Amino acid sequence: MLIGLWIRDVVLIEALDLSIGPGLTALTGETGAGKSIILDALGLATGARADAGLVRRGAQQAAVSAVFAPAADHPVWDLLEEKGLSYARDEDLVLRRTLAADGRSRAFVNDQATGVGVLKEIGEQLLEVHGQHETVGLLDARTHRPLLDAYGDLSRPAALVAERWRGWREARDRVDALREAVSRSAAETEELQLRLAELDRLDPKEGEETRLAEERAVLGAAEKALSDISQARETFDGLGPKVASAIRALERARERAVTAGAAADGAAVSRLSQASEALDRVLIEAGEAEAAIDAAAEAFEFEPDRLEKTEERLFDLRGLARKLNVAVEELPLLRARFAERLRAVESSEDELKAAEAALASARQAYLGAAGELTGARRAAGERLADAVMAELAPLKLEKARFRVAVEPLAEDRAGPAGLDRVAFEIATNPGAPFGDLGAIASGGELARFALALKAALAGRGGGPQPLMIFDEVDQGVGGAVADAVGLRLKKLATNAQVLVVTHSPQVAARAEAHWRISKAGDAERIRTAVEILPAADREEEIARMLAGAQITDAARAAARALIGA
Repeated sequence: MLIGLWIRDVVLIEALDLSIGPGLTALTGETGAGKSIILDALGLATGARADAGLVRRGAQQAAVSAVFAPAADHPVWDLLEEKGLSYARDEDLVLRRTLAADGRSRAFVNDQATGVGVLKEIGEQLLEVHGQHETVGLLDARTHRPLLDAYGDLSRPAALVAERWRGWREARDRVDALREAVSRSAAETEELQLRLAELDRLDPKEGEETRLAEERAVLGAAEKALSDISQARETFDGLGPKVASAIRALERARERAVTAGAAADGAAVSRLSQASEALDRVLIEAGEAEAAIDAAAEAFEFEPDRLEKTEERLFDLRGLARKLNVAVEELPLLRARFAERLRAVESSEDELKAAEAALASARQAYLGAAGELTGARRAAGERLADAVMAELAPLKLEKARFRVAVEPLAEDRAGPAGLDRVAFEIATNPGAPFGDLGAIASGGELARFALALKAALAGRGGGPQPLMIFDEVDQGVGGAVADAVGLRLKKLATNAQVLVVTHSPQVAARAEAHWRISKAGDAERIRTAVEILPAADREEEIARMLAGAQITDAARAAARALIGA
């Protein structure tokens, strides 16, 4: 709901602050007094095209602020969120626009600078304009489908179509991804097979590099130890025979010493015996040492080429790791990954076939739900057409015909809203073809037709209603037709806010609030003034509208009757 309008230096308005209430507000006054200026100012604040001619002569810039109080669940808050603008759902929403004399304009939302396009999007959510020269909002073809769905209470089938659309889209995305993966994987198959064959041949194990490196160090040390043992063993080769020969020689020497009489004191013989015994002990110890050396050599227990094989294995693992640009410890994991990828390639055809079957099923589910929604829309369209036709005759549009066209879209244009193009169409004269609403005759007929459509839609859908502005909807009509216009505007204003610019006393009399627009000042300084009329002055204004320049008691009585009707 619009609750305030602040205008500065717009055409004939120098400064004007207005508070707007709910229900129906009538704007009346002589032609040229400035009623449309107020609407132009409101349009400026809500993103309408700016014209430097709107700036009051002599002023540097025009400025307009419109203060709205949307409900907490109004979709405009989601739009602000989408645009990255700060807001609070429990506070007012202020739209502001400045227009310099050179035509440059700036837009603000809650004092945050933004683009005029964003301001226009926000304005479209907050108000509709129906007038002689333009209709904004209701007659926009983009709104027809949601309006029909709301009228027909089609939220559930529409939600089902949106859900089926998401399922179809997800299934299609999966098929596309699998097809791409199959195409990409097929090219990788040969390389995968080669790499996997190399890994299978080596059969790397977790932690193998560490174990091989440690084994290599141990085997290297063992090999050096064996070399030293071998060298020691060679020292003992031939030692036994030499010692035995020495013992025999000593034995012969002892025997000769005895024969030679050297044994008189026995000293030489004793020394030779001691030497022979010592050599016996040497021979025994040497044999034990040799046996110990042999036992030590046997204790190592490894193949002669074991170190070579260990080094070869280690170098092979490290070489393949460098080739595949990974660490050696990652080779087992890489092998498993390659195997998995190869299995995926081999099974991708079956997976793709299953996904394509699921896609076909999702498509059929969507088309079925969309077809049911189409039927429901056509039935609702017929009901809406009947309701609008019933409204046309009282508004002096009895020759016009209205229909709701629900036309199928090509499957490639399918979307979450279904497979329908919905358009409200009108034929203005008997025998004339139906056409878009924009083809309707200009002037008051256009606004009255919008009124008929709004009256037919009133109370259906339950969503937040925008501010509705009707600019001279009563043009060219009077009497019963003007009264019918007033009644319908009054009905619309029951649950919404409506502003009407009118020259009809029958319309003005139905309003809860009445603004009189007039010119003030002299020839040098003419200004637009706005008076919010109390009850007595309102009666006088409606009497003026009935009688013209000379207000009579009969006109006043008629005004009282209209107000009390």
